[in-house]
Amino acid sequence: MTTTSTPLHVALALAAAGVPVLPLRAGKVPFGNCRACKDSACGGRPNMKAAGPCRCPAPCHAWAAATTEAHVLTSPVWASVWREAVAVAYHPGGAGLTVVDLDNAAAVAWARETLPATRTVATTRGEHWIYRGAMPSSNAVRPGVDVKSLSQYARWLGPGTGRMAVLPPAVRALVVKEDTTPARRGVASSLPARALWGRSVATGCRHTERYVRTGLERGLALVRARTESGAGSQAFGVARFLAAQHTACPGPCGLPEIGEEITAAAVLVGVPETYARRAVTNGLAAAVERAA
Repeated sequence: MTTTSTPLHVALALAAAGVPVLPLRAGKVPFGNCRACKDSACGGRPNMKAAGPCRCPAPCHAWAAATTEAHVLTSPVWASVWREAVAVAYHPGGAGLTVVDLDNAAAVAWARETLPATRTVATTRGEHWIYRGAMPSSNAVRPGVDVKSLSQYARWLGPGTGRMAVLPPAVRALVVKEDTTPARRGVASSLPARALWGRSVATGCRHTERYVRTGLERGLALVRARTESGAGSQAFGVARFLAAQHTACPGPCGLPEIGEEITAAAVLVGVPETYARRAVTNGLAAAVERAA
């Protein structure tokens, strides 16, 4: 490594481009908590899972410590860690990106057959596929595949090759973890009485009420029919399809209410509410991103 390509120099170049960065120590992992925040005594930074008031300037909270502020990166409290750093990581979600981490040749082969081509970066054992758009992170979404975005870091291995594509629905769907629909045994849910779609919540929709209600009922029937497997994935697809019908409307079109009805249908056939909501939210978002 030359004097012009030290981890700090790389980090500063990335930060200048708007990419939040952090140093990695031996083992290519983040530095540990500082004394004041050891064992998350401070409660964690506000954007971590356990929100807290920490204002520590040290790089002590893994991906949440990533920053684009040059004065922070070059501050005295960061100086010692840069002297020990062996590599640079970045926070994909903070840069509006998602990294599909393909850990082996089989995973790479799957991606080439399944996902839209995008910018790729070679890793030690596989590849990083980078898309424009952020989403929830999730490990082991399938064999050898992790999704790194809002709550993970990725090691910087270079700019990669190829044109970066918009985050596709196929990647968003990977975080819906249930492959089979649990048996119905009096499903417990915190869902309130479902909010029904109607003209009162869709004052800017250009479609007739009959058109929207017919399409929604057909979609709900598809979700309800998945009593054995795939109800969460079906909910994602229905939400994406129905939302796509409204991309040309001035709005509002009552999409939150449509989403509540789809979520309720998925929960009723046994999909955990958390998964159902995530699938529907991702489906609605995917339609908007595709239109954009």
